Amino acid sequence: MTATLSPRQTLQNVFGFPDFRGSQEAVIDRVVAGRSTAAIFATGAGKSLCYQLPALHLPHLTLVVSPLLALMQDQLAFLTRHGIAAATLDSTQDRDTSREIMEQARRGELKILMVSVERLKNERFRHFLRQIAISLLVVDEAHCISEWGHNFRPDYLKLPDYQREFSIPQALLLTATATPAVIADMREKFAIAEEDVIATGFHRPNLELRIEPVPAAQRTAALVDWLAPQQQPGQEAPTIVYVTLQQTAETLARDLSQRGIAASAYHAGLDSETREAIQQGFMRGELPCIVATIAFGMGIDKGDIRNVVHFDLPKSIENYSQEIGRAGRDGQPSRCLTLAGRDGLRVLENFVYGDTPEREGIQHVLEEIAAAGRQPDRQWPVLLNTLSRESNVRLLPLKTLLVRLEMHGVIAPRYAFLAEYRLRYLEPVEGLIARFQGERADFVQLIVDNVPVARTWGTVDFERLYQAGVAAGIDASRARVIAALEYFQEKGWGVLEGKRMTDVYEICQSEVDVEALTDRLAEEAEQRERSEIERLHAMVALFESDACLTGRLTAYFGDNAMGRHPHCGHCSVCHGHVARLPPAPPLPALTADAFARDAVPFIERHCQQLGSTPGARRIAHFLCGLPMPLFTPLKARQLPAFGHYEHYPYPDIRDWATAQGREAPAG
Repeated sequence: MTATLSPRQTLQNVFGFPDFRGSQEAVIDRVVAGRSTAAIFATGAGKSLCYQLPALHLPHLTLVVSPLLALMQDQLAFLTRHGIAAATLDSTQDRDTSREIMEQARRGELKILMVSVERLKNERFRHFLRQIAISLLVVDEAHCISEWGHNFRPDYLKLPDYQREFSIPQALLLTATATPAVIADMREKFAIAEEDVIATGFHRPNLELRIEPVPAAQRTAALVDWLAPQQQPGQEAPTIVYVTLQQTAETLARDLSQRGIAASAYHAGLDSETREAIQQGFMRGELPCIVATIAFGMGIDKGDIRNVVHFDLPKSIENYSQEIGRAGRDGQPSRCLTLAGRDGLRVLENFVYGDTPEREGIQHVLEEIAAAGRQPDRQWPVLLNTLSRESNVRLLPLKTLLVRLEMHGVIAPRYAFLAEYRLRYLEPVEGLIARFQGERADFVQLIVDNVPVARTWGTVDFERLYQAGVAAGIDASRARVIAALEYFQEKGWGVLEGKRMTDVYEICQSEVDVEALTDRLAEEAEQRERSEIERLHAMVALFESDACLTGRLTAYFGDNAMGRHPHCGHCSVCHGHVARLPPAPPLPALTADAFARDAVPFIERHCQQLGSTPGARRIAHFLCGLPMPLFTPLKARQLPAFGHYEHYPYPDIRDWATAQGREAPAG
């Protein structure tokens, strides 16, 4: 398509842009030259073009791994508008659509394919990738690969292995928020040379950073006073107001609307159609103000957002940078206002404590590993949802725990497969067998004979097929059977459905000291907990800084272009206003009577249904409204006190539960 064009000509002819922005050309030249590259671009600096344009110059498919479906859909719409052959594979598609997209890729008709990182664990998808040539692996939101980053995703750690497995010659890492430590981690994992890390500056001279903290009780009125003059009919300034909780989004949007400011709530609790309608209304300018959790904004390419307001504290400095980066992408003056006080700090800290697994949960996982290690093949098949439920460790902390065990050399991932496959024939089996000759016909006959169909569907029993194959002298290995069934589906002769993703690990240590390793992993989890709490306090320190906010922010990301004594001239500190976040309002005392009223019903239900008394951490999770897998069968959310103490510091509630346990009368 672009074999005879230079990247600059492609920029103009295909994308319609007169010139590159910032460091785009430096990244694109490296990628087109075949070098693995990392692009650390501030939000709105045009990261996506850094893979979209080179994809047209590379001979084979560009595979993009992205963490969010909304992000992929926005980028796909952009590519489609410019006539670029691109597609996504995602869980919302029907089987026929997915099959057609993979066929297009096999035929070489696609230049760009976007998928989630989780799809790479799918056995059938990995089989498909081995059949096609891939020129470039693009890792969007690449900071997720680093455990030192603000949004570590364990599945991202496997991406370097996938690059090798599918013989992808180069990688492009894209992120807007990476500290020097995270960049070093990314470089090491993908073997990227230091000179191939391209970072734009983080200084956005058109953004005014204002920290004007207001006590919680006065915050809505302060927001109305500040926002109302900018929301005059016909001249509404596009605005995003960020909050922490879904309930706050609903309440604040309703309060703003009642005071004459048209606002809509956006959060993950809304159905996808509603979220899509709200997002599109905002993009078209029909909804001027969105009150949103951080579920909103990723991949939003709206240039004229004039205000980004933090009604509650953001989750980290990285999140703050990413969220304010959505303002003023058109280069026009825009304001980033933080109204939050320390009241929201407790909720954010409690989220951190909620991600730390119980010691009993870690021990349960290790006991399963030790038992698997005593088996002759030392294989450990894991259904993550089942293990999460049985160990009472939430999915993300569980994935992190398994990655920790990999890093300690206890387990090693070998492969993943779907535990159950169902087959439905779309033509008579006699005709299907007749399509083949010799040993292949015998093999298909073996499948037909050993996948009994009840009415419409038949369940594939791989062990039964294998043993039947051994008896008949036919190779009926799992890999060959899946390849054959995939072929049937590609030809339209049958439909194959799979479910229950199973990860298989090898136990690498002959003896697992469960007690010692439990202690070590529990300490590591608590160390990460402390690190995340420190990250929150670093954010508060930034907001209360008596030095230039823009300078502090850019230096945090390793950008020292503003010098040792920065003065941006457009932040509240440079305007002479040093902020002090108001303290959280006082809370009622934690009394024995309150514990009896709120905690004891949960303890009694736990004892009745599970036959044991919950520990202090479990009680604190219940009272602070932090999810745990076992809360579902216990129907804990239905008890009146669930989440009643969400504004209290988690350690105080945990210590309260411990003290009440000691003071409880015996008998």
